[in-house]
Formats: sequence, structure tokens, C-alpha cells
Amino acid sequence: MFTRRRCLTAAAALVGGTMGSVPGAEPSDDALPFLADVQTPPAIPTDDWPPSLLGRADGAPIATLEQWLAERKRICAAWLDFLGPWEVAAPGNQHRLLAEEQATGCRRRLIRYATEFDEEVDAWLLLPTDEAARPERGWPGAVVFHSTTDQTIDEPAGTDPSDAVAIGSWLCKRGFVVLCPRCHLWNTTPAHHLDLPGAVARLAARHPGARGMRKLLHDGIRAVDMLQSIDEVDPTAIVAAGHSLGAKEALYLAAFDDRVTGAVFSEGGIGLSFSNWHDPWYLGDAIRDPAFRLDHAQLLALTLPRGMLILGGEAGPGAADGDRSWGHVARALEVGRLERPRPRLGLFNHRGGHAIPPAARERLLDWLVGGAGGAGG
Repeated sequence: MFTRRRCLTAAAALVGGTMGSVPGAEPSDDALPFLADVQTPPAIPTDDWPPSLLGRADGAPIATLEQWLAERKRICAAWLDFLGPWEVAAPGNQHRLLAEEQATGCRRRLIRYATEFDEEVDAWLLLPTDEAARPERGWPGAVVFHSTTDQTIDEPAGTDPSDAVAIGSWLCKRGFVVLCPRCHLWNTTPAHHLDLPGAVARLAARHPGARGMRKLLHDGIRAVDMLQSIDEVDPTAIVAAGHSLGAKEALYLAAFDDRVTGAVFSEGGIGLSFSNWHDPWYLGDAIRDPAFRLDHAQLLALTLPRGMLILGGEAGPGAADGDRSWGHVARALEVGRLERPRPRLGLFNHRGGHAIPPAARERLLDWLVGGAGGAGG
């Protein structure tokens, strides 16, 4: 169970040391030779900048790492309060094998496990085929979330050879054990068709007061629980990634679960106005209130020192990130530099629209291999 109390306890532990004291939080920078490139501002400045994080709510400046860590605790608690109450006990990590098949470079297992005591979800579990190459501590693990598609888990698992966002399949071929869980928005009908009104109503009935992202965060945390329970996985090397809807899930998971040692956010719309964050299955209309004071630069800062790479496509149908995303990254970098000269955070604007073109694919894979301590492939 992930609660406000757990968040405060984790933040208190950080205050006693440094940001780098999070278990598994020091993957090698040698695996990220392009870090300077993704921390270079766009040639033409943008005005999509959230407020600075180097000031407390009372107006006092933040100039030291210790001051930021205290503010980090407040931000974490404020976001969890906004996401709503959640007191759901973890139902255990048992899973059932539904099917198994071989694919090029990986074994695919269709499994089913519980996200709540009375709710189950299907997921593809991908394992590398070369057992001789398995590291002594186990393969690094990755949770990969799918986009808004009725292919759901087949998309990241690469069951369609023409799929251009098969992140899970790519990672498996680089030496990761990958879990691709189905989002609960497709879990209200037997045929797993998208049912947004049904999913929203079901969440409201089961968890009054909880916003949609609170459920998505819970399910992401359960995916990490499940992945860590797999014998072949190194439980200290877990990364997360997603495209579009899946990017939104990866952001919140990386921000609030420090077991995630690196993450990629592909075309999810990092600014609250960049995408449909106001929809009830995400955050709701409250974020449009002029008095709303939370923003996603804060969540990017919560991912540090583990960090996140944002992939943006700039323009075209569905494109949500690009140069306009820089202000959010820059604000989080200001905080990260209190701890280290070059924080593990950046923006790669591939300008390829709402997709993951080859250049972005390579950056994604290199980033996540680095996030897993260079253990993959």
C-alpha cells in the first residue's frame, strides 16, 4: 500500500542524507554520453515555464539541498492529498500463467495478477531468451505502459511486427525482463474495449474521493511489486517507460515510487495544459482552477536523482511535447543542481510527431540501460 504516510517516511529518510542516497539511485553516467545534449535549451525560448521550485510556499528562498529536501516532502504530501484518499492493501504477488509463446529475442508469457483483492489485470511478461547472458543478480526489470489503443498490452509487447512503439520488446532484446500491464480503463468489459465512462464510474464507487491518476499510480506500483517478485529480475534495477497515456503513468510512478531507478516519458504532455490531464480519468477539472498551485515540474523534481527523459515530437496530430516542454525540465534541473552539476533529467525533441522514430528509440533505450546501472544488453 502506498500512502501519504509512506511518502513522508521516505522523504524524511532522504532529508537525513542526500538525494543520491535512494537505493539504486546511482546508475553510471557513462551510459548517458548525450546528457549534455538533452539539457540544452531550445534555440528559440518558450514561455511555458512553471514557477520556480527554488522557493518555499511562504516565499523563503531555497538555496541548499537540505532546504529542498524539506520542500520535497511538502510537495509530495500536497500531491498525494490532491490525488485523494487511498488505503488499499497490497493483495500479494502471485500470478497465473495464461499463455506462453516464443518471439525473436524474447519469451512472452501472458499472466494475470491482482491489483486489488477483487480486481485482476492481464499483462505480458517478456523474458530474454539467452539465459547464458543473465547477470548474476538477475536481469534488470522494466514496467512499460501502453498508449490509448485497443491493442493495449500487445502494443508494447511487440506482438504486431509493424508496431512502431513496441518499447517492451525493444527492452527485452536489450536484456530486460519487461512487464506490460493492461490499464484499468480497458478492464471493465470482457472484450477489453476502452470504456471511459464505465471506468470513471467504477472508480468513484469503489474509491470515493480518489482521482483517476491515483488509481493509475496504484496499479503502477503493483506492477513494480510484481516485477520485483520474478526470480529472474534484479529487484534493485527497475525502470519505467510509456508512450502517450503510458507516459502519464510512467511519470507518476517514477515520481512517487523510488524503486524506479530511471524512466522515459514519451509524448505524454508534461504541462497540465499540453494534453487532456483535465479529463476525469486523469486529474479532473480542478487543475483548471486559477487557484491550483501544483504542476508537473514538481513531479519531475521528485524523480531526481533517479531522473527522467522526456521525448517530444513537437508538431503534428496528437503531438504533446517538444520545445514547449523545456520550461518544466529547466525548473527541475535547477533543483537537481543543488545536489550534482548534471542531474539525470532531459528533453529530446525528435520532431517526429506523436511517435517514437529511430533516433528517439535509441535515446530511450540508452537512457533506460543507464537507469538500470548499465546492466541491460
